[in-house]
Amino acid sequence: MLRPRITPCLLRHNGGLVKTVGFGSPRYVGDPINAMRIFNEKEADELVFLDIDATVRGVEPDYAMIARLAAECRMPLCYGGGVRSVAQAKKIIGLGVEKVALSAAALATPGIIPQIGDEIGRQSVVVVLDVKKRAENADYDVYLHNGTRNTTRRVLEVAREVEALGAGEIVINSIDRDGTMKGYDLELARIVRQGVKIPMTVLGGAGSLADIEALIAACGVVGAAAGSLFVFKGVYRAVLINYPSISQKDDVIRKALSAPA
Repeated sequence: MLRPRITPCLLRHNGGLVKTVGFGSPRYVGDPINAMRIFNEKEADELVFLDIDATVRGVEPDYAMIARLAAECRMPLCYGGGVRSVAQAKKIIGLGVEKVALSAAALATPGIIPQIGDEIGRQSVVVVLDVKKRAENADYDVYLHNGTRNTTRRVLEVAREVEALGAGEIVINSIDRDGTMKGYDLELARIVRQGVKIPMTVLGGAGSLADIEALIAACGVVGAAAGSLFVFKGVYRAVLINYPSISQKDDVIRKALSAPA
């Protein structure tokens, strides 16, 4: 039986881990391998690792770094960044990664979604949609290249398209909430959850376990991903890798799923 997942999301920039706010102002928070080892010890459900430089700079994924991550990782690992071909996706899976995340390539060449799915399995194809709310209404647009290019396409339209093409999972990443630690955009999460059937993970805004509980209560069995929540501690945002204990995690999920609809 599927159950909600609580997932750290790590961003790589200039070789190190960073945390952003609104997709800007990257702050260095540590070394990727060290962070991976800590999340191993804390028994995280899974890990999403995104190289936010690769696509923007038009470079290949850093296979040596990915191999080191996969060798250290004792949980399901999803890698994204710079993946533009079937061959790249197969190589990444061959290094021991469980899922490959697509973003710009999935929108620029949608046919790559079923092509990669045929080679590595649909369940291993994840599409990440970076989303920002339109100022004039309640619609949400999908952005590319670290939030710098507006496709002007609405999130639900794109989500349904990638689902029909064979994506095994979708990640909805709120640009507006990124790094704010003020809670998930539950309106956005509900819109997408009600519109697609494939597994969904929501990212952007988590500042407490209560925020994760609210997301699961609103959307049911989803992935609750977070960056700042798991790398910062306290009101001054001191860098400290953290993750809820098994009992804390189980309590959050239990209370969320038993909450009135």
